Amino acid sequence: MRKTFNRSLQHRLLTHGAAIVAALASFSVDSSSGFAAEQAPSPTKSPNPAASALETGYLSPPVKVTDGLSKAGEGYFAPDGRHICYQGVPAGYPFYQIYVQPFDAKALRPTTPTRVSPGRGRTTCSWFAPDGARLLFASSHPDPAIDKTEADAKAQAEEDARAGRRRRYQWDFDPHMDLFTSRLDGSDLRRLTDSPGYDAECSWSPDGKSLLFVSDRDGDADIYVADGADGGNVRQLTNAPGYDGGPFFSPDGQWICYRTDRVEKDMLQIHVMKADGSGDTAITSGKGVHWAPYWHPTKPWLIWTGADHSDPTQRPNYDLWVARFEADPATGSFRTGAPLRITDHVGADVLPVFSPDGTLLMWTASRDGERSASQLWVSQPDFDAIERDLPAIPPAGSAEGSR
Repeated sequence: MRKTFNRSLQHRLLTHGAAIVAALASFSVDSSSGFAAEQAPSPTKSPNPAASALETGYLSPPVKVTDGLSKAGEGYFAPDGRHICYQGVPAGYPFYQIYVQPFDAKALRPTTPTRVSPGRGRTTCSWFAPDGARLLFASSHPDPAIDKTEADAKAQAEEDARAGRRRRYQWDFDPHMDLFTSRLDGSDLRRLTDSPGYDAECSWSPDGKSLLFVSDRDGDADIYVADGADGGNVRQLTNAPGYDGGPFFSPDGQWICYRTDRVEKDMLQIHVMKADGSGDTAITSGKGVHWAPYWHPTKPWLIWTGADHSDPTQRPNYDLWVARFEADPATGSFRTGAPLRITDHVGADVLPVFSPDGTLLMWTASRDGERSASQLWVSQPDFDAIERDLPAIPPAGSAEGSR
């Protein structure tokens, strides 16, 4: 997953205090022992959770499309919409691996995944090439101490299982994480980065000519861009103190959305900048956590995950929010209206993405009941209802429209 970091050069843990931890606290942690092969999805159909009036006003009943892994999440669609990629924890192994599985929009259901990553180490942040032929992801499998890394994680999971302890979510900012590409079956693995420190949170531009990623190679997590073909010609786009991460190019390739905690540690906010790093604009603010921004492919909409952290006595509820925007690359102006909430499930709803044709919404959630594991869910939004209820963009120059 794509979060933040502290500045220990030896062991960087992305705990995000009460922020991202709270968002994913309901997600299960695999505590099984022994390394086992991936399992095919269970034929048992998942229950359809009851939906609130808010959700039924904007979304069709969500359908779970992953199963058979201890947990799964952060999914993305192939350019033709016929596959999805994601990270999942296989039974008996402590770390996420990268998977690809068939996807049929007319018959939403779990299908059998294929593991693409090498099968060892931590992996994250998969992304299809624009032609759909290769997959980009980050992996720490080159870790020279991989045996010890795995053994330590396995021992911790076994101890937690004996104690009945359920750990809150955390993500290791692994210094051995680098970028790789492969064919969709995992063959022809190619390494793109080999710099000391964490390289991950990666995606290609729509035309495949540029590669976005996050690195702490200078001691602080910033956003970089490189040549899409081989990861060469690396240029740094952000350099403010604090975490910058989770970047994605807009469908026209002229903008980049991302998240940052540069204003207040752990309080992530959504920012947008031009593709060259100029025109940086804050989209959200305040005592809250807003992360995982993503573009709609045809509408001037941004979607993200957000929660209110202003009341320390209340458990923040992480839900999906949509806002309309106006963008002028010539002037660097980027303005948004107030966001509209479209989910209010009691569990965390995070990491939303639209399908390439814009008709479907997929996100990571734990909707199978109390303490259920995170999986990927898909729904067909009611775009007319969302368009009707989305707040307008305030006039330029007004207090509300000054962003």
